[in-house]
Amino acid sequence: MTHIITSLCLRDSGCVDVCPVDCIVPGVPQGEAPWYYIDPNTCIDCGACVPACPFNAIFPEHDVPAAYTAKGGEYISRVGLTGHYEGTNEHGVKVTLDTVKQLAAGETVDLTLDTPANYAYFEGGPGYKANETPEAKAARGG
Repeated sequence: MTHIITSLCLRDSGCVDVCPVDCIVPGVPQGEAPWYYIDPNTCIDCGACVPACPFNAIFPEHDVPAAYTAKGGEYISRVGLTGHYEGTNEHGVKVTLDTVKQLAAGETVDLTLDTPANYAYFEGGPGYKANETPEAKAARGG
């Protein structure tokens, strides 16, 4: 079992800091992998990342909602979306995303679509190599 970071993620990075097995990495390049990803083979399903996420974007895999109902104002970040978001992450680093859509109250989205992307990031994508990129180092304030 693993946890899944869904497209509600706005790259805060607090989840990375609390993970006891260092299995969470930022998506790179950000425009192609807009959120953070959890290695399903390393995750020990401890759940420490869940309360660390200010966007409530992390779920146990079996609890990822197929019909997430927005409270209103939250964003989803997926490739192909063209909205703009600016914020600051856990390390005080500016986060700018141009792959977002702000959700309206009552709007429903299927977050289970994000599960395959999480697996693919480690099976065929950059996986842990992402941590060595300048983009990932900058996100950590380094």
